[in-house]
Amino acid sequence: MDKKITSIISIALLFATILAVVVPIGAAVRGATNFSGFNQAGNLLITDQFNNRVIEVNPATNQIVWSFGSGNGLLCNPGPHAIIGSNDAERLSGGLTLMVGTGIPAGQANTTPCVDNRVIVVNHQGEIVWKYGSAGKTGSGPNRLNTPVLAIETPNHDIMIVDQGNNRVIEVNQAGNIVWSYGPATGPGALNTPNSAELLANGHILIADENNNRVIEITRDGQIVWQFSDSIVAAAFASRLPNGDTLITDSGNARIIEVTPAGSIIFAYFTNTDTNSNPSPLPTNAVKLANGDISIADQFNHRAIIIDPSTGKVVYQYGQTNVPGSGPDQLYGPYTSYVIGDYTGQTPPPPTF
Repeated sequence: MDKKITSIISIALLFATILAVVVPIGAAVRGATNFSGFNQAGNLLITDQFNNRVIEVNPATNQIVWSFGSGNGLLCNPGPHAIIGSNDAERLSGGLTLMVGTGIPAGQANTTPCVDNRVIVVNHQGEIVWKYGSAGKTGSGPNRLNTPVLAIETPNHDIMIVDQGNNRVIEVNQAGNIVWSYGPATGPGALNTPNSAELLANGHILIADENNNRVIEITRDGQIVWQFSDSIVAAAFASRLPNGDTLITDSGNARIIEVTPAGSIIFAYFTNTDTNSNPSPLPTNAVKLANGDISIADQFNHRAIIIDPSTGKVVYQYGQTNVPGSGPDQLYGPYTSYVIGDYTGQTPPPPTF
């Protein structure tokens, strides 16, 4: 392992020696499974989309230390102990995990098509402590979603949800009421399959408007104040970096780019250059870490990687390149991969839920 990765997992390393359970990665799990090493800074939280699970991995040992969901893409069981087609999961305060049940569409090999349409918060034991949306129900009215893909907790404890099938971004309070919504039906601000949203420090919202092939920054009243669309094919994710640049997952071009406020691309990394790579891996998520490395969910290369952008080298990888599966060191279409405790460029959750 590259020496630089030790700066990401320095705290996790302290716990590696006390891990007493080696977890079979393909094991089916009902709800959450409690292993030592949970919620340690430096661990990776990965949405293993087509295995219907969210996992936390200790990169020092490559072992799963926490898991929620069945781990079986053939099961259609949305409910209190399961998640279907998880597209996003973020660690909140107190070890809570916010996750999105996007569902699995028809046509995905070795899976069962299944509707979920829930955003849930679960505790360490896998018990749901908050939810919005109803399992297996699709809609746009109260407590209804249509293919949600991402959720974040805002500083005022609301949950912002990217409701992709309804072409909108909504903010829901903990009582389950929509308190803000963006998604005009027509005009330049109309969304087309939005895939991510981040609440910026200035109160604006940064949206990856996937099938409009652009990233936009909007005010609370819906005015577009910044936009980037040059050469983008399927904008899957965007985050605003501390230096003011924007990191964009340009999925259709299999690349991660950093763009200045003026619209200049100053960095690009392609995820399809490895010998064994899928030529069109469609990466779905990338975030820059505090040490400058970049964590990437390389979806159809079936891996979560961390790269050193100064060298272009992979310094950590979980999952076997272009090999889908649920066995040891295997993933099936991972959609997001975050380093626990590092919210660089993201909307950090408040200190209490």
